[in-house]
Amino acid sequence: MSTKLTNRWLALYLLCLGVLMIVLDSTIVTVALPTIQADLGFSGSTLVWVLNAYMLSYGGFLLLGGRLGDLYGNRRLFLLGLCVFTVASLACGLSTTPLLLVAARAAQGLGGAVVTAVALALIMNLFPEEGDRAKAMGVYGFICSAGGSLGSLLGGVLTGGLSWHWIFLVNLPIGAAVYALSLRLLPRDSGAAQGQRLDLAGAITVTSGLLLAVYAVVDGNRAGWTSLRTLSLFGAAALLIAAFLRIESRVRDPLMPLRLFRQRNLAIANLIGVAWAAGMFAWFVLSALYLQKVLGCAPLWVGLAFVPTDVVMAAFSLGLSARVVTRFGVRRPLWIGLALATAGLALFARAPVHGSLLLDVMPGMLLLGLGAGLAFNPLLLAAMNDVGTDESGLASGVVNTSFMMGGALGLAVLASLADARTAHLAAGGAEVVAALNGGYRLAFILGACFTGAAALAGGLLLRPKRSASAEQAGEAAAAAEG
Repeated sequence: MSTKLTNRWLALYLLCLGVLMIVLDSTIVTVALPTIQADLGFSGSTLVWVLNAYMLSYGGFLLLGGRLGDLYGNRRLFLLGLCVFTVASLACGLSTTPLLLVAARAAQGLGGAVVTAVALALIMNLFPEEGDRAKAMGVYGFICSAGGSLGSLLGGVLTGGLSWHWIFLVNLPIGAAVYALSLRLLPRDSGAAQGQRLDLAGAITVTSGLLLAVYAVVDGNRAGWTSLRTLSLFGAAALLIAAFLRIESRVRDPLMPLRLFRQRNLAIANLIGVAWAAGMFAWFVLSALYLQKVLGCAPLWVGLAFVPTDVVMAAFSLGLSARVVTRFGVRRPLWIGLALATAGLALFARAPVHGSLLLDVMPGMLLLGLGAGLAFNPLLLAAMNDVGTDESGLASGVVNTSFMMGGALGLAVLASLADARTAHLAAGGAEVVAALNGGYRLAFILGACFTGAAALAGGLLLRPKRSASAEQAGEAAAAAEG
């Protein structure tokens, strides 16, 4: 293998390490939340902002981050986002008050949005050949799909063995190493869309609209879903998004060319991403709470419970997924994987109060790992394969925005309904643990419905194109794996 090809694969692993930090921080705090609450004095209603502040800024800035990469260079934006995220991680780890931690988490989300949006574009540009691209996306898919459960494991180990501060401080040496190696391994680029203007009006309206929409969702449970405050936020977000669409239809260099959504695969893949993330992200958070609050597991055991999911994801994402895509295209493995994930969520919906890890948790974990490992790579390929180099950062931002918005919406809505169900059961005389379990089970049922809808959309609506050259390149990639 030539030096150039070797450096390309090293660059891939480096980018994935940077993205792994971002993905981990969406769930690594879940296991540590009770400890953080006791240490910093969060109330029950404000503790959720340790998660929500991150999701709010992350979801709001993904689209803008991707377009800035197209305009000013993906490498430059990757390094900038990495710096913001790493410094914000230091602020999180040194936080001594709830306000400081929430503000630092919001800054983490901003840096994470930029890193994630441009990393996928860099990978797509590093691997223009379809066979190598399938392998590269398999590695990236593993990082994204397994990172959430790895976060729970790492959060349990660091919180139990050291303190909650280290779930953030661990990012410092990783961020510094990724930055230094990026200067050496990532190719310089001036921006594939250089010469175009930044659509400032579009950037302001869409970012403000997304921020308001996510805020309305994550704060809806506290303020009330039908309250004037929540309805006003949703209304303002809708008006801003409508203004954004009008601007995009008229401006010369739009932030998000609406013609992108005439590409069937990209549009359908984003819809699937929203529905799938709505079920899966809520599962990451609520299953960790179920293990702690209902089954009484220690933080370390909660993290270890996610290991089988990670192992299955790794087996598929790091090799098997590329072979499956080569043989069957993207549609069949996508909908089958999502159907398996739906079955895993359905198994969680029957989790009893006095359940066991082996009999009542592991089967669902394994199905979810198998489904995610099988489906994630085909979904990304379906969304990105038909996009030109000058818009790869934008398409990446759109895809990641769909995932994050779906995750934020799903977590907020399902957690709200779980809380309402728990309160109803408690008011009826149920014991605390039984009431909590009833709320979690409802959330898992609804999560299975979301993921099932994504499976149906993938099987019925996606129309990926396949070519002989792509098939031959994929076969060569599979042969190279041994």
